[in-house]
Amino acid sequence: MREPVVYLFILVTLAASPLIFANNGGREANALLVRPMPTPTAANPKFAYKGISLGMAADDIRKLLGDPKDRSDAQDLYVFSDEESAQFIYDASHKVTAIMLTFSGKLTGAPSPKDVFGEDVPARADGGISKMVRYEKAGYWVSYNKIVGEDSMISIAMQKIQ
Repeated sequence: MREPVVYLFILVTLAASPLIFANNGGREANALLVRPMPTPTAANPKFAYKGISLGMAADDIRKLLGDPKDRSDAQDLYVFSDEESAQFIYDASHKVTAIMLTFSGKLTGAPSPKDVFGEDVPARADGGISKMVRYEKAGYWVSYNKIVGEDSMISIAMQKIQ
């Protein structure tokens, strides 16, 4: 079984890398996959992406989103456009233990900190945002990082606490 540090390394590596994958078309079909996200609260901190949350089965995700760009027993990578991608990491029972979302460019359609945490997060002087919250009772953590500038990017990482 992989250690949480390995998952964190993968998530940080993806967040630090520019999105280099090309879209294979299907933007119109992917637009139909947008689902409203429940607003997290202290009582219910669960954040879902396109109806997907930690603990879901890989087969259920593939039914919702279709075939991933890269697929394996350990992880799937979806590239929805030049500006949006998602990686799902699975455990031995093929359940999601980590999710990494990357939005780049214009950042249109990217979740806000309020969408993720249920509250606004003040930006730094440079316009960037960084916040991480451990939801011990719910059994996972979430981080939100926004880099602004010429190569603007938002990365959202969620991982089950092992």
